[in-house]
Amino acid sequence: APPDGSLEDQREFIRNFPLTEEPECFGLHDNANITFATAETYALFDTLLQLMPRGGGGGASESSDSVLEALAKDMLARLPAKDDFYSYGLPWVVEDVQEKFPTQYTESMNTVLTQELLRFNRVIVVIRSTLNQLIDAVRGVVVMSSDLEKMAVAFLNGSVPGMWSAKSYPSLKPLGSYFDDFLKRLQFLQTWINEGTPAVFWLSGFYFTQSFLTGTLQNYARKHKKAIDTLSWSFRVIPEDIEQLTSKPEDGSYITGLFLDGAGWDNDANVLAEQQPKILFLAMRCIHFLPCDSASLQLTDKDYLCPVYKTSARRGTLSTTGHSTNFVMDIVLPSPRVATHWILRGVACLTQLDF
Repeated sequence: APPDGSLEDQREFIRNFPLTEEPECFGLHDNANITFATAETYALFDTLLQLMPRGGGGGASESSDSVLEALAKDMLARLPAKDDFYSYGLPWVVEDVQEKFPTQYTESMNTVLTQELLRFNRVIVVIRSTLNQLIDAVRGVVVMSSDLEKMAVAFLNGSVPGMWSAKSYPSLKPLGSYFDDFLKRLQFLQTWINEGTPAVFWLSGFYFTQSFLTGTLQNYARKHKKAIDTLSWSFRVIPEDIEQLTSKPEDGSYITGLFLDGAGWDNDANVLAEQQPKILFLAMRCIHFLPCDSASLQLTDKDYLCPVYKTSARRGTLSTTGHSTNFVMDIVLPSPRVATHWILRGVACLTQLDF
């Protein structure tokens, strides 16, 4: 506030205000400047890519065709139809997997697994078929349709083709990172098939995350003979390293794969903390998702209800199931400060980063 004085003193005080407001004025961390500058840079380069000419001489066209063919062949080679690891094939033969993981009243995760395989099968079919079509179109075997042309442009720009995004899970990653992440998800599910239900679930690896959460609630409700609509969640951040968690918890699930955006983490006190300079995202420790009775859940003003999103866009649309395509759930994180401090900071958890 300005000091006491004349009207001219007040005006002089206002004139000395900085021309650019610092993030602290809005309750944000200094790192918000980096996030803003990064978003502006990405937007600028996206515009430049859209303005680039698509035509060119014969030499440029031949070079582009060779790049496209090499990219498509490399992706197909990394997506085997069947090998020693993917013994059930890609796409998976779900009927064979169901023989090993049959539908059971006491183990809802078997149903979650088979449903996830079906969802990823659709993505695998689209990716493999469009890659083969693109190779044939580049070679001149088939006509380059408008969809394949858009796919070729996306490949050259390093972005995910629209034909893939329409069948895939939400992702803001560029093409190379998206494909690497896609393969990691397939490996996560195949390891589940080969070695049995994991002790720690990679939350980011699910196509439809809510099915896993519902399965965890169902297991608890059926085991303790409770109505599932009377249950809620309690959360405990595990201080131990993930390698030490070799067995499943008695109730609930251990999960990993979340990234903290807008805040840091105090490993000693096991609570939220301020971000370190120039560190925008922090890989969260393993968290125990434990169902509990809604009536017994009591929060204090220092318990921060942290939203979990699939991408940093933090927005989505309602699907036919009534769930958001981006928002997953709220988790409770302990804090040494009141929750409103982190609300102003815009603190959230993400299941995946943009790179």
